[in-house]
Amino acid sequence: MTPRLLLIPAIALLLAACDIPGMGPDPRIAQREADARAIGGACRHAMRGIEDCYRLNERASKTAVFDGWKEMDQYMRDNKIEGQRPSVGVAEKEEIIEDKKPVAADEVKEKTADAKSRTGAKTTASDRL
Repeated sequence: MTPRLLLIPAIALLLAACDIPGMGPDPRIAQREADARAIGGACRHAMRGIEDCYRLNERASKTAVFDGWKEMDQYMRDNKIEGQRPSVGVAEKEEIIEDKKPVAADEVKEKTADAKSRTGAKTTASDRL
């Protein structure tokens, strides 16, 4: 009977050392860290400073972004790879052309009165002037 009693704690001890499926780290956390490392690497390859990378990607983990940036920096130095400037150009400002025709004050009052009469709004004393 004593060997059976010793067998139960021995089995419990063995099972306690096992990795229970589903009790490991959350895969979403690992994915976010991998994404942040990729962001850091992409920022380094695009010749952006680490501070700019932090500012552009506020939701990403700063430590993971830095790790990715540092890893890509070392890789680029070892393989003598030049960074690529972003190819997004500065958009030219569009010229807005306005109609320079002066509008008489009477025309403005008529237009507002017509609009109010169509909507059924009541006219006030200031509208009649």
